[in-house]
Amino acid sequence: MKRIRCPKCDEPIVFDDSRYQAGSSLVFECPECHKQFRLRIGQRANPPAMVDTDDSHESEEREVAGWLIVIENAFHFRQEIPLYEGANTIGRFVRGTKTSSPIKTVDPSVDTTHCRIFVKKETEGRFTFVLSDGPSGTGTFLMNELLGERDRVNIEDGSVITIGATTMILREHD
Repeated sequence: MKRIRCPKCDEPIVFDDSRYQAGSSLVFECPECHKQFRLRIGQRANPPAMVDTDDSHESEEREVAGWLIVIENAFHFRQEIPLYEGANTIGRFVRGTKTSSPIKTVDPSVDTTHCRIFVKKETEGRFTFVLSDGPSGTGTFLMNELLGERDRVNIEDGSVITIGATTMILREHD
C-alpha cells in the first residue's frame, strides 16, 4: 500500500501500488476537496553502493557507508538517506540550507540541521558511526534516550534515532 497526499489540501490518500506497473500514470481525485491530480508510478530500486557526485565539475566516486531508513509517518514517506565518510548533517530539506543528508518532510519539529553523524572508515575497512545533536530545538534521541548538546555516541546497525516526530534506523553497508 502506498500513501500519497493531495497537493491542494494535504489529505492522505491510500492506494495499492502493487497493482500497477512501473511507469504507469494514474489520475486521482481527492475525496476531501475534489482536486484531480496525476501521479506516475516509479520503479523501486535499492540505493547504489557507489554514487557519482559532481562537486567542482569533476566526477568523483564516494563509497556509501550506510543508510538512514526514515520510517513513514503522517509527515513524510519512507526514505533511504545515504551516509558517506565524514560529517553527514541530518535535517529537514529546505532550499538553500547546508544539510548534506536532507529528509523530505513537513515535520515542523525537525530542524534544518538537526543532528550529525560522523562516519569514519577503520583500517580493516569497517565503518564507525558517531551521532551528535545539531544542536536542535527538540533534541535528538537514540533508543529513546535524549542526547545532551555535547554528547557524542557510537551507533551501529539497527540503532533507532528520533528527531522531532521522525524515526530513523541506521543500516550499515554490507
